[in-house]
Amino acid sequence: MEKSIPKRENWGSRIGFIMAAAGSAVGLGNIWRFPYLLGENGGAAFLLIYLVFVVFIGISIMIAEFAVGRNSGSAAVGAYKSKSGKWTFAGVIGVLSAFFIMGFYPVVGGWSLAYIAQTFTGLLSNPEAIGGTFGAFIGSTTAPLIWMIVFLALNVFIVARGIAGGIEKAGKILMPVLFGLLVLIAIRSLTLPGAAAGLSYMFKPDFSAVTGQTYLAALGQAFFSLSLGMGCMITYGSYLNKKEDLATNAVLVTGMDVGVALLAGLAMFPAIFALGMAPDAGPGLVFVVIPSVFAAMGGIGPILSVIFFVALTVAALTSSVSLMEVAVAYFIDEKGIERKKAVYSVASAMGVLSILSSLSLGSMSGVTLFGVGFFDFFDILTDKIFLSIGGLLLSVFVGWFLDKEMLRKELTNGGTVKFALFEAWHFLIKYVIPVAISIVAFYGIKSIEQTSLMIFGLLMIVVLAVFSKKL
Repeated sequence: MEKSIPKRENWGSRIGFIMAAAGSAVGLGNIWRFPYLLGENGGAAFLLIYLVFVVFIGISIMIAEFAVGRNSGSAAVGAYKSKSGKWTFAGVIGVLSAFFIMGFYPVVGGWSLAYIAQTFTGLLSNPEAIGGTFGAFIGSTTAPLIWMIVFLALNVFIVARGIAGGIEKAGKILMPVLFGLLVLIAIRSLTLPGAAAGLSYMFKPDFSAVTGQTYLAALGQAFFSLSLGMGCMITYGSYLNKKEDLATNAVLVTGMDVGVALLAGLAMFPAIFALGMAPDAGPGLVFVVIPSVFAAMGGIGPILSVIFFVALTVAALTSSVSLMEVAVAYFIDEKGIERKKAVYSVASAMGVLSILSSLSLGSMSGVTLFGVGFFDFFDILTDKIFLSIGGLLLSVFVGWFLDKEMLRKELTNGGTVKFALFEAWHFLIKYVIPVAISIVAFYGIKSIEQTSLMIFGLLMIVVLAVFSKKL
Protein backbone atom coordinates (compact mmCIF):
# COMPACT_ATOMS: atom_id res chain seq x y z
CA MET A 1 0.00 0.00 0.00
CA GLU A 2 1.48 3.34 -1.05
CA LYS A 3 2.12 6.11 1.44
CA SER A 4 -0.46 8.89 1.44
CA ILE A 5 1.13 12.19 0.47
CA PRO A 6 -0.64 15.50 1.14
CA LYS A 7 -1.84 17.39 -1.95
CA ARG A 8 1.01 19.46 -3.31
CA GLU A 9 0.82 23.23 -2.96
CA ASN A 10 1.49 25.73 -5.75
CA TRP A 11 2.56 29.34 -6.05
CA GLY A 12 -0.39 31.71 -6.42
CA SER A 13 1.23 33.91 -9.10
CA ARG A 14 4.37 34.33 -11.15
CA ILE A 15 5.41 37.53 -9.37
CA GLY A 16 4.89 35.75 -6.06
CA PHE A 17 7.20 32.93 -7.10
CA ILE A 18 9.88 35.30 -8.43
CA MET A 19 9.83 37.38 -5.26
CA ALA A 20 9.98 34.26 -3.10
CA ALA A 21 12.79 32.69 -5.17
CA ALA A 22 14.67 35.99 -5.26
CA GLY A 23 14.10 36.22 -1.52
CA SER A 24 15.62 32.77 -1.11
CA ALA A 25 18.65 33.88 -3.12
CA VAL A 26 18.89 37.29 -1.48
CA GLY A 27 19.89 36.95 2.14
CA LEU A 28 22.76 37.23 4.56
CA GLY A 29 24.92 35.99 1.71
CA ASN A 30 24.38 39.32 -0.07
CA ILE A 31 24.50 41.84 2.76
CA TRP A 32 26.57 40.17 5.49
CA ARG A 33 28.74 37.66 3.63
CA PHE A 34 29.37 39.20 0.19
CA PRO A 35 30.80 42.51 1.48
CA TYR A 36 33.23 40.91 3.92
CA LEU A 37 34.40 38.35 1.35
CA LEU A 38 34.86 41.21 -1.11
CA GLY A 39 36.89 43.04 1.52
CA GLU A 40 38.99 40.01 2.46
CA ASN A 41 39.76 39.09 -1.16
CA GLY A 42 40.90 42.39 -2.60
CA GLY A 43 37.68 43.94 -3.87
CA ALA A 44 37.08 44.11 -7.61
CA ALA A 45 39.10 41.00 -8.54
CA PHE A 46 36.89 38.87 -6.29
CA LEU A 47 33.79 40.59 -7.66
CA LEU A 48 34.78 39.82 -11.25
CA ILE A 49 35.49 36.13 -10.49
CA TYR A 50 32.20 35.90 -8.58
CA LEU A 51 30.24 37.39 -11.49
CA VAL A 52 31.84 34.97 -13.96
CA PHE A 53 30.80 32.05 -11.75
CA VAL A 54 27.27 33.47 -11.41
CA VAL A 55 26.79 33.91 -15.17
CA PHE A 56 28.34 30.69 -16.41
CA ILE A 57 27.62 28.36 -13.51
CA GLY A 58 25.01 29.91 -11.23
CA ILE A 59 22.30 30.63 -13.82
CA SER A 60 22.79 27.23 -15.49
CA ILE A 61 22.53 25.37 -12.18
CA MET A 62 19.45 27.35 -11.18
CA ILE A 63 17.73 26.50 -14.49
CA ALA A 64 18.60 22.85 -13.89
CA GLU A 65 17.24 22.92 -10.34
CA PHE A 66 13.97 24.53 -11.46
CA ALA A 67 13.63 21.91 -14.22
CA VAL A 68 14.34 18.95 -11.94
CA GLY A 69 11.95 20.24 -9.27
CA ARG A 70 9.04 21.03 -11.60
CA ASN A 71 9.42 17.89 -13.72
CA SER A 72 9.36 15.62 -10.67
CA GLY A 73 6.84 17.60 -8.67
CA SER A 74 8.94 16.77 -5.60
CA ALA A 75 11.39 18.49 -3.29
CA ALA A 76 15.13 17.73 -3.21
CA VAL A 77 15.15 14.07 -2.14
CA GLY A 78 12.05 13.02 -4.07
CA ALA A 79 13.22 14.81 -7.21
CA TYR A 80 16.37 12.69 -7.43
CA LYS A 81 14.66 9.52 -6.22
CA SER A 82 11.92 9.81 -8.87
CA LYS A 83 14.56 9.39 -11.59
CA SER A 84 16.91 6.95 -9.88
CA GLY A 85 17.06 5.56 -6.36
CA LYS A 86 20.84 5.51 -6.65
CA TRP A 87 20.81 9.32 -6.66
CA THR A 88 18.78 9.75 -3.48
CA PHE A 89 21.95 10.68 -1.57
CA ALA A 90 22.37 13.81 -3.73
CA GLY A 91 18.98 15.06 -2.57
CA VAL A 92 19.83 14.20 1.03
CA ILE A 93 23.02 16.26 0.74
CA GLY A 94 20.85 19.21 -0.29
CA VAL A 95 18.52 18.74 2.69
CA LEU A 96 21.46 18.38 5.08
CA SER A 97 23.09 21.48 3.60
CA ALA A 98 19.97 23.54 4.25
CA PHE A 99 19.62 22.00 7.71
CA PHE A 100 23.23 22.71 8.74
CA ILE A 101 23.12 26.25 7.31
CA MET A 102 20.12 26.82 9.55
CA GLY A 103 22.39 25.68 12.37
CA PHE A 104 24.09 29.10 12.30
CA TYR A 105 21.94 31.31 10.05
CA PRO A 106 19.33 32.15 12.74
CA VAL A 107 22.18 33.22 15.03
CA VAL A 108 23.27 35.95 12.62
CA GLY A 109 19.64 36.80 11.88
CA GLY A 110 19.20 37.30 15.62
CA TRP A 111 22.21 39.62 15.70
CA SER A 112 20.61 41.82 13.03
CA LEU A 113 17.37 41.97 15.01
CA ALA A 114 19.29 42.86 18.15
CA TYR A 115 21.12 45.69 16.39
CA ILE A 116 17.83 47.30 15.41
CA ALA A 117 16.98 47.47 19.10
CA GLN A 118 20.51 48.45 20.15
CA THR A 119 20.50 51.39 17.75
CA PHE A 120 17.58 52.80 19.71
CA THR A 121 19.38 52.24 23.01
CA GLY A 122 22.58 54.14 22.19
CA LEU A 123 24.72 51.79 20.10
CA LEU A 124 26.15 54.71 18.10
CA SER A 125 26.65 57.10 21.01
CA ASN A 126 30.18 55.86 21.70
CA PRO A 127 31.86 54.91 18.37
CA GLU A 128 35.07 53.73 20.06
CA ALA A 129 33.11 51.09 22.00
CA ILE A 130 31.19 49.60 19.05
CA GLY A 131 33.75 46.85 18.40
CA GLY A 132 33.80 45.87 22.04
CA THR A 133 30.00 45.97 22.18
CA PHE A 134 29.72 43.45 19.37
CA GLY A 135 32.31 41.13 20.92
CA ALA A 136 30.62 41.30 24.31
CA PHE A 137 27.18 40.70 22.79
CA ILE A 138 28.00 37.59 20.73
CA GLY A 139 30.12 36.22 23.56
CA SER A 140 27.30 36.50 26.10
CA THR A 141 24.91 33.65 26.77
CA THR A 142 21.36 34.89 27.16
CA ALA A 143 20.84 37.88 24.84
CA PRO A 144 21.98 36.25 21.55
CA LEU A 145 19.86 33.19 22.30
CA ILE A 146 16.76 35.27 22.91
CA TRP A 147 17.16 37.14 19.61
CA MET A 148 17.94 33.89 17.78
CA ILE A 149 14.72 32.36 19.10
CA VAL A 150 12.72 35.42 18.01
CA PHE A 151 14.20 35.18 14.52
CA LEU A 152 13.51 31.44 14.33
CA ALA A 153 9.93 32.04 15.51
CA LEU A 154 9.39 34.45 12.59
CA ASN A 155 10.47 31.66 10.25
CA VAL A 156 8.07 29.21 11.87
CA PHE A 157 5.19 31.68 11.55
CA ILE A 158 5.79 32.17 7.82
CA VAL A 159 6.61 28.58 6.77
CA ALA A 160 3.75 27.09 8.80
CA ARG A 161 1.30 29.17 6.76
CA GLY A 162 2.30 27.33 3.60
CA ILE A 163 3.48 28.33 0.12
CA ALA A 164 0.93 30.84 -1.21
CA GLY A 165 -0.31 31.95 2.20
CA GLY A 166 3.05 32.26 3.93
CA ILE A 167 6.26 32.22 1.89
CA GLU A 168 4.79 33.91 -1.20
CA LYS A 169 3.03 36.67 0.74
CA ALA A 170 6.14 37.35 2.77
CA GLY A 171 8.26 37.60 -0.41
CA LYS A 172 5.87 40.06 -2.06
CA ILE A 173 6.15 42.39 0.93
CA LEU A 174 9.72 41.91 2.10
CA MET A 175 11.61 42.00 -1.21
CA PRO A 176 10.41 45.47 -2.36
CA VAL A 177 11.08 46.77 1.17
CA LEU A 178 14.62 45.39 1.04
CA PHE A 179 15.41 47.00 -2.32
CA GLY A 180 14.02 50.35 -1.20
CA LEU A 181 15.99 50.40 2.05
CA LEU A 182 19.28 49.49 0.36
CA VAL A 183 18.81 52.14 -2.32
CA LEU A 184 18.34 54.80 0.38
CA ILE A 185 21.56 53.82 2.16
CA ALA A 186 23.52 53.48 -1.10
CA ILE A 187 22.51 56.99 -2.16
CA ARG A 188 23.74 58.43 1.13
CA SER A 189 26.97 56.43 0.97
CA LEU A 190 27.74 57.55 -2.59
CA THR A 191 27.24 61.23 -1.75
CA LEU A 192 29.93 61.28 0.97
CA PRO A 193 33.20 63.12 0.18
CA GLY A 194 35.84 60.55 -0.76
CA ALA A 195 33.32 57.89 -1.79
CA ALA A 196 35.09 57.44 -5.14
CA ALA A 197 37.84 55.43 -3.42
CA GLY A 198 35.25 52.85 -2.40
CA LEU A 199 33.98 52.62 -5.98
CA SER A 200 37.54 52.12 -7.21
CA TYR A 201 38.02 49.34 -4.66
CA MET A 202 34.85 47.61 -5.85
CA PHE A 203 35.28 47.98 -9.60
CA LYS A 204 39.03 48.31 -10.38
CA PRO A 205 40.48 44.76 -10.29
CA ASP A 206 43.87 43.93 -8.78
CA PHE A 207 44.62 40.25 -9.34
CA SER A 208 47.87 40.22 -7.33
CA ALA A 209 46.07 38.97 -4.21
CA VAL A 210 44.08 36.25 -5.98
CA THR A 211 44.75 32.66 -4.83
CA GLY A 212 43.04 29.29 -5.18
CA GLN A 213 41.16 30.08 -1.99
CA THR A 214 39.80 33.23 -3.68
CA TYR A 215 38.24 31.14 -6.44
CA LEU A 216 36.70 28.73 -3.94
CA ALA A 217 35.35 31.65 -1.91
CA ALA A 218 33.82 33.15 -5.06
CA LEU A 219 32.30 29.82 -6.12
CA GLY A 220 31.03 29.18 -2.60
CA GLN A 221 29.53 32.66 -2.50
CA ALA A 222 27.79 32.10 -5.84
CA PHE A 223 26.19 28.88 -4.53
CA PHE A 224 25.46 30.26 -1.04
CA SER A 225 24.00 33.52 -2.31
CA LEU A 226 21.88 31.94 -5.07
CA SER A 227 20.67 29.15 -2.74
CA LEU A 228 22.13 26.49 -5.05
CA GLY A 229 23.27 23.00 -4.12
CA MET A 230 21.08 23.02 -1.01
CA GLY A 231 17.73 21.94 -2.48
CA CYS A 232 16.03 25.34 -2.20
CA MET A 233 15.50 25.96 -5.90
CA ILE A 234 14.55 22.32 -6.58
CA THR A 235 11.95 22.61 -3.82
CA TYR A 236 10.65 25.99 -5.02
CA GLY A 237 10.63 24.69 -8.60
CA SER A 238 8.48 21.73 -7.52
CA TYR A 239 5.67 24.15 -6.63
CA LEU A 240 5.68 25.74 -10.12
CA ASN A 241 2.97 25.22 -12.71
CA LYS A 242 3.78 24.03 -16.23
CA LYS A 243 3.24 27.46 -17.83
CA GLU A 244 6.20 29.19 -16.17
CA ASP A 245 9.25 30.06 -18.30
CA LEU A 246 11.98 28.46 -16.19
CA ALA A 247 15.00 29.95 -17.97
CA THR A 248 13.64 33.50 -17.88
CA ASN A 249 12.69 33.15 -14.23
CA ALA A 250 16.19 31.89 -13.38
CA VAL A 251 17.77 34.92 -15.09
CA LEU A 252 15.39 37.30 -13.28
CA VAL A 253 16.06 35.74 -9.88
CA THR A 254 19.82 35.75 -10.45
CA GLY A 255 19.74 39.36 -11.65
CA MET A 256 17.85 40.45 -8.54
CA ASP A 257 20.29 38.56 -6.33
CA VAL A 258 23.38 40.12 -7.93
CA GLY A 259 21.69 43.53 -7.87
CA VAL A 260 21.18 43.33 -4.10
CA ALA A 261 24.78 42.21 -3.57
CA LEU A 262 26.05 45.17 -5.57
CA LEU A 263 23.66 47.51 -3.76
CA ALA A 264 24.98 46.22 -0.45
CA GLY A 265 28.53 46.91 -1.62
CA LEU A 266 27.57 50.39 -2.76
CA ALA A 267 25.89 51.02 0.58
CA MET A 268 29.05 50.08 2.48
CA PHE A 269 32.37 50.52 0.68
CA PRO A 270 32.08 54.15 -0.47
CA ALA A 271 31.22 55.13 3.11
CA ILE A 272 33.96 52.91 4.56
CA PHE A 273 36.64 54.54 2.40
CA ALA A 274 35.17 58.03 2.77
CA LEU A 275 35.53 57.73 6.54
CA GLY A 276 38.98 56.12 6.43
CA MET A 277 38.02 52.70 7.76
CA ALA A 278 39.39 49.25 6.84
CA PRO A 279 37.42 47.19 4.29
CA ASP A 280 38.90 43.83 5.34
CA ALA A 281 37.27 43.52 8.75
CA GLY A 282 35.93 40.03 7.99
CA PRO A 283 32.59 38.75 9.35
CA GLY A 284 32.43 41.68 11.78
CA LEU A 285 32.28 44.20 8.91
CA VAL A 286 28.51 44.61 9.10
CA PHE A 287 28.30 44.66 12.89
CA VAL A 288 31.40 46.69 13.75
CA VAL A 289 32.57 48.82 10.82
CA ILE A 290 29.14 49.73 9.43
CA PRO A 291 27.73 50.98 12.78
CA SER A 292 30.96 53.00 13.16
CA VAL A 293 30.31 54.49 9.72
CA PHE A 294 26.78 55.46 10.73
CA ALA A 295 28.05 56.91 14.02
CA ALA A 296 30.45 59.14 12.08
CA MET A 297 27.58 60.52 9.97
CA GLY A 298 26.08 62.45 12.87
CA GLY A 299 22.36 63.08 13.25
CA ILE A 300 21.21 60.95 10.33
CA GLY A 301 23.39 58.02 11.46
CA PRO A 302 20.93 56.33 13.84
CA ILE A 303 18.15 56.54 11.25
CA LEU A 304 20.33 54.93 8.59
CA SER A 305 21.50 52.31 11.09
CA VAL A 306 17.91 51.26 11.85
CA ILE A 307 17.12 51.15 8.12
CA PHE A 308 20.22 49.07 7.40
CA PHE A 309 19.63 46.46 10.09
CA VAL A 310 15.93 46.22 9.19
CA ALA A 311 17.10 45.52 5.62
CA LEU A 312 19.60 42.94 6.87
CA THR A 313 16.89 41.21 8.94
CA VAL A 314 14.51 41.19 5.97
CA ALA A 315 17.19 39.67 3.74
CA ALA A 316 18.02 37.04 6.34
CA LEU A 317 14.36 36.14 6.77
CA THR A 318 13.59 35.72 3.05
CA SER A 319 16.46 33.23 2.75
CA SER A 320 15.97 31.36 5.99
CA VAL A 321 12.33 30.55 5.23
CA SER A 322 13.47 28.81 2.03
CA LEU A 323 16.10 26.85 3.93
CA MET A 324 13.53 25.73 6.46
CA GLU A 325 11.12 24.84 3.65
CA VAL A 326 13.67 22.43 2.14
CA ALA A 327 13.71 20.34 5.31
CA VAL A 328 9.97 20.74 5.89
CA ALA A 329 9.18 19.66 2.31
CA TYR A 330 11.25 16.51 2.80
CA PHE A 331 9.07 15.40 5.72
CA ILE A 332 5.86 16.36 3.90
CA ASP A 333 6.78 14.62 0.64
CA GLU A 334 8.71 11.60 1.87
CA LYS A 335 7.12 10.93 5.25
CA GLY A 336 3.59 12.25 4.69
CA ILE A 337 3.75 14.49 7.76
CA GLU A 338 1.32 17.41 8.02
CA ARG A 339 2.94 20.81 7.35
CA LYS A 340 2.63 22.42 10.78
CA LYS A 341 3.90 19.33 12.57
CA ALA A 342 6.84 19.15 10.16
CA VAL A 343 7.61 22.84 10.69
CA TYR A 344 7.62 22.58 14.47
CA SER A 345 9.80 19.45 14.43
CA VAL A 346 12.32 20.88 11.98
CA ALA A 347 12.45 24.23 13.79
CA SER A 348 13.11 22.49 17.10
CA ALA A 349 16.07 20.58 15.67
CA MET A 350 17.43 23.70 13.97
CA GLY A 351 17.01 25.56 17.24
CA VAL A 352 19.24 23.06 19.04
CA LEU A 353 22.01 23.49 16.43
CA SER A 354 21.65 27.27 16.57
CA ILE A 355 21.97 27.24 20.35
CA LEU A 356 25.23 25.29 20.03
CA SER A 357 26.46 27.74 17.37
CA SER A 358 25.63 30.77 19.49
CA LEU A 359 27.22 29.35 22.64
CA SER A 360 30.33 28.32 20.67
CA LEU A 361 31.15 32.02 20.36
CA GLY A 362 31.02 32.47 24.11
CA SER A 363 30.63 30.07 27.00
CA MET A 364 31.32 26.99 24.82
CA SER A 365 34.20 28.50 22.86
CA GLY A 366 36.51 25.79 24.20
CA VAL A 367 34.34 22.99 22.76
CA THR A 368 35.42 22.17 19.21
CA LEU A 369 34.66 19.75 16.39
CA PHE A 370 37.63 19.01 14.14
CA GLY A 371 39.43 22.04 15.53
CA VAL A 372 36.62 24.60 15.17
CA GLY A 373 33.56 25.70 17.14
CA PHE A 374 30.01 24.72 16.16
CA PHE A 375 29.36 27.99 14.31
CA ASP A 376 32.43 27.60 12.09
CA PHE A 377 31.87 23.85 11.75
CA PHE A 378 28.43 24.29 10.17
CA ASP A 379 29.67 27.16 7.99
CA ILE A 380 32.76 25.37 6.63
CA LEU A 381 30.97 22.03 6.18
CA THR A 382 28.27 23.59 3.99
CA ASP A 383 30.01 26.46 2.22
CA LYS A 384 33.34 24.79 1.46
CA ILE A 385 32.20 21.18 0.96
CA PHE A 386 28.49 20.37 0.65
CA LEU A 387 27.35 23.20 -1.63
CA SER A 388 30.01 22.85 -4.32
CA ILE A 389 29.67 19.04 -4.30
CA GLY A 390 25.89 19.38 -4.38
CA GLY A 391 26.17 21.60 -7.45
CA LEU A 392 28.61 19.16 -9.04
CA LEU A 393 26.28 16.20 -8.46
CA LEU A 394 23.30 18.12 -9.85
CA SER A 395 25.15 19.03 -13.05
CA VAL A 396 26.31 15.43 -13.56
CA PHE A 397 22.82 14.10 -12.81
CA VAL A 398 21.11 16.50 -15.22
CA GLY A 399 23.76 16.37 -17.93
CA TRP A 400 24.45 12.63 -17.98
CA PHE A 401 21.47 10.83 -16.45
CA LEU A 402 18.40 12.79 -17.55
CA ASP A 403 17.02 12.51 -21.05
CA LYS A 404 18.04 15.51 -23.13
CA GLU A 405 14.75 15.71 -25.01
CA MET A 406 12.81 15.53 -21.75
CA LEU A 407 14.82 18.51 -20.51
CA ARG A 408 14.19 20.39 -23.77
CA LYS A 409 10.47 19.77 -23.41
CA GLU A 410 10.52 20.85 -19.76
CA LEU A 411 12.44 24.07 -20.44
CA THR A 412 10.34 25.04 -23.47
CA ASN A 413 7.04 24.03 -21.87
CA GLY A 414 6.45 21.49 -24.60
CA GLY A 415 7.59 23.89 -27.32
CA THR A 416 5.33 26.78 -26.31
CA VAL A 417 8.19 29.04 -25.10
CA LYS A 418 11.59 29.63 -26.64
CA PHE A 419 14.89 28.71 -25.06
CA ALA A 420 17.33 29.52 -27.85
CA LEU A 421 20.35 28.75 -25.70
CA PHE A 422 19.24 25.23 -24.79
CA GLU A 423 22.12 23.51 -26.60
CA ALA A 424 24.69 25.86 -25.04
CA TRP A 425 23.10 25.39 -21.60
CA HIS A 426 23.13 21.59 -21.93
CA PHE A 427 26.77 21.63 -23.06
CA LEU A 428 27.71 23.74 -20.03
CA ILE A 429 25.78 21.49 -17.63
CA LYS A 430 27.14 18.26 -19.11
CA TYR A 431 30.78 19.09 -19.76
CA VAL A 432 31.99 22.50 -18.60
CA ILE A 433 30.39 23.00 -15.19
CA PRO A 434 31.33 19.60 -13.67
CA VAL A 435 34.97 20.13 -14.70
CA ALA A 436 35.03 23.76 -13.53
CA ILE A 437 33.49 22.95 -10.13
CA SER A 438 35.81 19.96 -9.69
CA ILE A 439 38.94 22.00 -10.36
CA VAL A 440 37.94 24.91 -8.12
CA ALA A 441 36.69 22.60 -5.35
CA PHE A 442 39.84 20.43 -5.46
CA TYR A 443 42.30 23.30 -5.10
CA GLY A 444 40.08 25.20 -2.69
CA ILE A 445 39.27 22.27 -0.41
CA LYS A 446 42.95 21.30 -0.38
CA SER A 447 43.72 24.71 1.11
CA ILE A 448 41.24 24.34 4.00
CA GLU A 449 43.21 24.31 7.24
CA GLN A 450 40.75 21.97 8.97
CA THR A 451 41.87 18.85 7.07
CA SER A 452 40.04 16.55 9.47
CA LEU A 453 36.79 18.46 8.88
CA MET A 454 37.24 18.16 5.12
CA ILE A 455 37.74 14.41 5.45
CA PHE A 456 34.68 14.15 7.71
CA GLY A 457 32.52 15.99 5.17
CA LEU A 458 33.66 13.82 2.29
CA LEU A 459 33.17 10.66 4.34
CA MET A 460 29.66 11.79 5.21
CA ILE A 461 28.88 12.07 1.50
CA VAL A 462 30.26 8.57 0.86
CA VAL A 463 28.15 7.14 3.70
CA LEU A 464 25.04 8.84 2.31
CA ALA A 465 25.75 7.36 -1.10
CA VAL A 466 26.04 3.87 0.38
CA PHE A 467 22.90 4.05 2.50
CA SER A 468 20.78 6.32 0.29
CA LYS A 469 18.20 3.64 -0.50
CA LYS A 470 17.29 3.41 3.17
CA LEU A 471 16.74 7.17 3.59
